[in-house]
Amino acid sequence: MNYFGKLLSSKTILLTLLLIGILSTESFSQKKEEVRISPKAAVKQVVGFTNITIEYSRPGVKGRTIWGNLVPFDAVWRAGANEATKITFSTDVKINGKKLKAGSYSFFAIPTEKNWTLIFNKVADQWGAFEYNDVEDALRVEVTPEKENNCWQEWLAYTITKTSDKTAIVRLEWEKIKVPFNVEVEI
Repeated sequence: MNYFGKLLSSKTILLTLLLIGILSTESFSQKKEEVRISPKAAVKQVVGFTNITIEYSRPGVKGRTIWGNLVPFDAVWRAGANEATKITFSTDVKINGKKLKAGSYSFFAIPTEKNWTLIFNKVADQWGAFEYNDVEDALRVEVTPEKENNCWQEWLAYTITKTSDKTAIVRLEWEKIKVPFNVEVEI
């Protein structure tokens, strides 16, 4: 084989190996999307000129004891599943009468048997509550959950009910519990 034949053969082998490397890297870097056990959901509502958006994952009861077991009392909970629940306000608002600046927040809760603490944390994108740090809390409010024995919510859900041009009630609903808080906006 002459010099040009060897050179062409070496280049062909090198090019083939390079293409195999690029293609295998490309195929491994693509994430395979899978169906989540706790599916993603979102709810949006305009109140006055304020856009309110809640992004969360919906765990199911599935025959489990939720309160005080799957979701322990007196511990920070992500108020959903998977990533921490995220709530966004496009303008400044009041939550149960307390001021909160416009922005996106991780939404956590500390449930107890009687009252809950709701937490709006400035680190908006977190996985669960594993890296939660109370130093980053923008606001905490105390609320009383509503227990409805005749009502059942298998999959966790959030609702936003507009009550006037500048007010709404947000509710976390799961199992027999509804956890409400008031949102007030400026017009």
